[in-house]
Amino acid sequence: MKGTGRRVAKTANEAFAEAMRQIDPDVVAAYPITPATEIVQIFSQFVADGLVKTEFVAVESEHSAMSACIGASISGARAMTGTSSQGLALMWEMLYIAAALRLPIIMAVVNRALSAPINIHCDHSDTLGARDSGWIQIYSENVQETYDNVIQAVRIAEHPDVRLPVMVTTDGFILSHCLETIEMLTDEEVKEFIGEPPVRENLLKSLEENKPITIGALDLQDYYFEHKRQEAEAMKNALKVIPEIGKEFGEKFGRSYGFFEEYKLEDATVGIVVMGSTAGTGKDVVDELRKEGKKVGLLKIRVFRPFPFEEISKALSHLQVVGVMDRADGVNSYSGPVFPEICACLYDLEKRPKIVDFIYGLGGRDIRKEDIAGIFDGLLKIAETGKKEFNLKYIGVRE
Repeated sequence: MKGTGRRVAKTANEAFAEAMRQIDPDVVAAYPITPATEIVQIFSQFVADGLVKTEFVAVESEHSAMSACIGASISGARAMTGTSSQGLALMWEMLYIAAALRLPIIMAVVNRALSAPINIHCDHSDTLGARDSGWIQIYSENVQETYDNVIQAVRIAEHPDVRLPVMVTTDGFILSHCLETIEMLTDEEVKEFIGEPPVRENLLKSLEENKPITIGALDLQDYYFEHKRQEAEAMKNALKVIPEIGKEFGEKFGRSYGFFEEYKLEDATVGIVVMGSTAGTGKDVVDELRKEGKKVGLLKIRVFRPFPFEEISKALSHLQVVGVMDRADGVNSYSGPVFPEICACLYDLEKRPKIVDFIYGLGGRDIRKEDIAGIFDGLLKIAETGKKEFNLKYIGVRE
């Protein structure tokens, strides 16, 4: 069976909103922020027009938005929100609480640089800053993936073996405000795919059954460690659930999803690791360099949390050199956030690829095809000489 939906032109923000309409969550609580404002603006119109049954809560801050989603989810409701950059940062406290309480909240995040200085354009510093908050993180290369990822996120979050919140990201302005042709599923297809939410313990159910429970109580030395261990195990369980749901999605609608995508990597000598929209530009460069006889490839990370270390290790193990492209700076004098993850998953290999890091695109700075071609040339030189002249290089910055 394949999807019977229609092909339409949508921006990623519109795709987020349309997916939310089709999911028809019980509660959406949000506070607008550029460049994610359109998501909740469009969705609020769906509410006003009676196209969804959702209770839309216009709150006074992003911290309040996540607090309201937590309250709704604790009561058994399907809850969603959307935000970006400073808004996500203002949610920081509540992100950890949502994950630790094992609440299947879905959040649409439009990647935008964190201030200061104030910047409204794309890099990944916002979501990568939240990488250890206990949320599953799914990154999108294009508008189609943005749409598909949100729908799958509901099933992933609500799976009884997982029950963790999921953030689905899209690159600010590059995708959020850019029209692309996508295939939308029908409302009926989405409803059937996500199904009814599994029964889970919640406050409303406990009161109706006159069996009161406490959620989020004080948890000191006696049980805190065990509860955090359960949370970590749920993230581990997601490593099994995510590809299963991605495969089912593909069988039904013709677009399958895993942890990552390998592009001409199988016989490559060197490869780059990327996340988000840069993967599309990188694939074009790979195609051009392949015509020149250069054995280059690309690995696009889709799921950054949980980090699929075994699978990524296997995919990269045969390469001589790996270049990690970080669209965020760790500001720690050594590397960006993705680089140490790749280093760690390759560390135990008997024969490890040489690994270098490239920080690029901060604050929306364009990454050009020539820039990526230059990265590949540097990787090929390392492969030829066997020597690294650097561990970290900044691409496209004036210095």
